[in-house]
Amino acid sequence: MAHQRELDNVTRFYQNHPINEEQILKALEDKGIDPARATENDLKAFDQDHYGGIAALESLMREAGITNRHNVLDVCSGMGGPARYLPHSIGCHVTGVDLTESRCAGATRLTRMVHLDKLVGFHHGNALEMPFADASFDVVMAQEAWAHIPDKPRLVAQVARVVKPHGVVAFTDIMRAAPLTQEVAQRLFDGMTFTQIESIEGYAALLEANGCTIERCTDLGREWTGILQQRHAMYRSMKPSTVAKFGEAGYRKYDDAYAFFVSLYEQGVLGGARFIARKRK
Repeated sequence: MAHQRELDNVTRFYQNHPINEEQILKALEDKGIDPARATENDLKAFDQDHYGGIAALESLMREAGITNRHNVLDVCSGMGGPARYLPHSIGCHVTGVDLTESRCAGATRLTRMVHLDKLVGFHHGNALEMPFADASFDVVMAQEAWAHIPDKPRLVAQVARVVKPHGVVAFTDIMRAAPLTQEVAQRLFDGMTFTQIESIEGYAALLEANGCTIERCTDLGREWTGILQQRHAMYRSMKPSTVAKFGEAGYRKYDDAYAFFVSLYEQGVLGGARFIARKRK
């Protein structure tokens, strides 16, 4: 399969990610919450692995116009935080697809734990070969995940294929704000498994080429710089649990990679944006 090496690296990266099912359950227990009695209101404080947390997700939901009538696909759904929050707050149906089988399994267990499994389901699959029929979803969404995916033309084509005519593509992603040297691109791949980082202009061109009209594009680079600095501090505060699960070397590797990643935002090399686009037909 094309790009198999890059995809295998992404899977390994998320198998060793500091935010995982075990960590989420421990965070609940540390707050005095029995996981067996937890609700989505409890869980949402610990399972939103994207920049800006619930507030950012609600902005995406609002701009996408998601309602309880919609069938939503979350591409690269991870531990399933956004996929659970949507039906909890709106009542829509959500399907998640993710490359890492262990995260799909963990997301499924967490969803069952808070009794949302009738509205949310997860599929283990590749976003470049999505296992869904054409025009299956009213909304396709994602948050800071597509930088891991190689072959952006194929990715956007798959997204456009599975969204219904007049449906919405709503996503945020890490984007390059300046050209990346080969050395920087390699360090981002080695440390964070970012296989291909697109620009705002590049995404806009791909969406238009695949029959989508861009309704709104919001530059988030400055906002994310502060958020990423805070997230790095949060990951460092989790050092004991990370070392216990992945070892000192695993913690140090991730910390060094994340420090470099944050520095690129501080230098204005990396940025981000939120896109809202609509499929024409």
